Amino acid sequence: MTQRSIFITGGGSGIGRASAQLFAARGWFVGVADINEAGMQETLVGIAGEAKWAGRLDVRDRAAWDESLAAFAAAAGGRIDAVVNNAGIGTGGSLAELDPEEIDRCLDINLKGVLYGAQAAYPYLKATAPGSALVNMASAAGIAGSAGMSVYCATKFGVRAVSESLDAEWAPDRITVASVCPAFIDTPLLNGTGNRKSNEQIRDRVKAAGLEISPVSHVAEAVWEAVHGTKLDYFVGPTSRRMAFAKRWMPGKVRKQLRNSLRPLGQ
Repeated sequence: MTQRSIFITGGGSGIGRASAQLFAARGWFVGVADINEAGMQETLVGIAGEAKWAGRLDVRDRAAWDESLAAFAAAAGGRIDAVVNNAGIGTGGSLAELDPEEIDRCLDINLKGVLYGAQAAYPYLKATAPGSALVNMASAAGIAGSAGMSVYCATKFGVRAVSESLDAEWAPDRITVASVCPAFIDTPLLNGTGNRKSNEQIRDRVKAAGLEISPVSHVAEAVWEAVHGTKLDYFVGPTSRRMAFAKRWMPGKVRKQLRNSLRPLGQ
């Protein structure tokens, strides 16, 4: 039986690492890509056997995508069955106070990187369809726009839009496309401040708001389900599921709550 393979960006830590190790434990050939080379090696240490690969990739570089996927496909026996667009950064704070560089970086990594990844992955996924999958990492911030998170929300709304568009566009090719929408997950992203002008960690704001922080393993399981399932959106964590339900059935109430909120919500 041919061993299936999966290529995961942002594989040097957090969701990418947990997903890589889960798929490897279940028999897949796993490739991780990141700009954090030390982190990628730590990820590989947690994977037994030789069915693994790591390579540096800046998802903002379209040509680098082609090089990385070609190298991974060669290592994995000439095929790629799934690609996970997981690499991303957090950006928060008032739009009026954000530096243009911060805006550009978030848009380039979180959204343009997903588009580049999908475009580069398409011929590989078409060749292994049916059964191949593109999974894009969105967020609860892609369900409802929150104060202080305009740029980040824009990217995650965009990721969901890309997923929905490609779900239709690639349907004739029988490629599965899905987005995973976590709320607050215990990853290094929570240790950041969101922007250069804040000293308060995102993790502290989440705890102060009384919101849950879910284990990263829950997202890895959702990625597994997305690769093997038929749904378009996979909501991870109570906050994400509640927000999706409320936004669909009580949009007016959600808008009122968000307008009255002084603290941003998101992944």
